[in-house]
Amino acid sequence: MAAEVLHVDLDQFVAAVEIRRAPHLRGRAVAVGGSGDPAMHREVVSTASYEARAFGVRSGLPLRVAVRRCPDLVVIPVDTDAYAAASTEVMAVLREFGDVEVLGWDEAFLAPSGAAEETAHAVRAAVLDRTGLSCSVGIGDTRQRAKLATGFAKPAGVFRLDADNWAELMAHRPTTALWGIGPRQAARLAEAGLHTVADLGAADEQMMIARFGPTIGPRLRDIGMGGAPGDIGVVTEPREPVSRGHQHTYPVDLVELLDIRAALVELAEAVTAEIVAEGRSAARVFVTVRTSSFFTRTLATKLAGPTTDAAVVTEAALRVLERFELRRPVRLLGVRLEFPR
Repeated sequence: MAAEVLHVDLDQFVAAVEIRRAPHLRGRAVAVGGSGDPAMHREVVSTASYEARAFGVRSGLPLRVAVRRCPDLVVIPVDTDAYAAASTEVMAVLREFGDVEVLGWDEAFLAPSGAAEETAHAVRAAVLDRTGLSCSVGIGDTRQRAKLATGFAKPAGVFRLDADNWAELMAHRPTTALWGIGPRQAARLAEAGLHTVADLGAADEQMMIARFGPTIGPRLRDIGMGGAPGDIGVVTEPREPVSRGHQHTYPVDLVELLDIRAALVELAEAVTAEIVAEGRSAARVFVTVRTSSFFTRTLATKLAGPTTDAAVVTEAALRVLERFELRRPVRLLGVRLEFPR
């Protein structure tokens, strides 16, 4: 039998952590987001329990809208430390079953040390028993298939997606159903006449190279076929970060240029302090601006040389800001610093 990989995805993770420490909330509609106050402007849902989702409460939904849809909704403020700690608990359990590649708080790839099917069920039981949290497990003969399999497994199940059932389950779906293809890439594929997973998997390789390049073109085609056959590796070492940044959505739009500049300086100084504390330096400065119309743009500049000087970073960020046409109030600002390579 060919090698297989598991994808473990925790069910309603953030909400489940809150319910774990407040068991009386089990079975109720729960949403976690922001400060937990629906009256606060622009605060949104981070995660909702399945009971809340039945009322249309979803991640990204403004809290004030969420409570209108579900009047009995229990809203809880975000506690990132608690979620990070719970994630650490879960990953420790997974490592007892094989090599683990952590993708985020609530998901990971696992290279099972035993039979995939048996391991998947054992992982589900062990995570629930040891942490009180539920997970779904996807089994695949590629990472793409394992990742998508958890969608069929949810909630609290195990599902196998491999070469045998790939066409039956995925061929008719839009390309956005694939891991790694978002709306923008899907639009580009549609321009090439590729609308479904089947279309992409059957695309002419030379056409894909001509339209998307010699690396991306064949890779997209592989994704449409469920991933390259050898694409089952699990990376156990943490990836070296290439940048650090922060974005902030302001409760009230920034209208005056003086206020926008002051907010940008605050972000630039904060990010610089973080990278300096880590012993890193900045080589490029990226600035993101989102206006009240939700138009978002990112511009960047390369520094004369790597620096740890907040004044240099701030000056560069302000120079980048001057390249934006600030005709509307600013809703969000972001600063990201790229490390030297």
